[in-house]
Amino acid sequence: MAPESAWLLRTGLVLLVAAQVLPSASGCNGVHYERVINDFCSAKFKHDMVGLDRGLWCSWPDTTEIYEGLTNCTYQVALRMDCFWPNQIVDRLFMQVHRTYFHDCALTGRLLHDPSTSILAPFIVVPVLVTLLMTALVVWRSKRTEGVL
Repeated sequence: MAPESAWLLRTGLVLLVAAQVLPSASGCNGVHYERVINDFCSAKFKHDMVGLDRGLWCSWPDTTEIYEGLTNCTYQVALRMDCFWPNQIVDRLFMQVHRTYFHDCALTGRLLHDPSTSILAPFIVVPVLVTLLMTALVVWRSKRTEGVL
């Protein structure tokens, strides 16, 4: 059996056990929920991140699918265990993920910046030209006295 198949089988069994242990009327058991997301979601995320070259950890296009997988996993487990989502457990998990995997990532690329000149220029030039045209029209019209009684 391939390692990924074994892992999927194990995680599927964990989810099945989690769904059977807690009936929906009992509400959320935070300790059990935390154990399940650590054993299932966090373990899968760590496995995927280790499989990714460390130099690509700060590349959003390369990590977005893995990150979204972690987010979706915590949400799905919360639904099945009758827990609110997001919650403090998920917040702590994501804080730990960011401290471990993304703490060295620069903020460049995520900061707001001005649009390129080809986009910005029309938004500046058109209103200036309309203002000048309207001013010229008003001056030209005020100098014409024809038709005024």
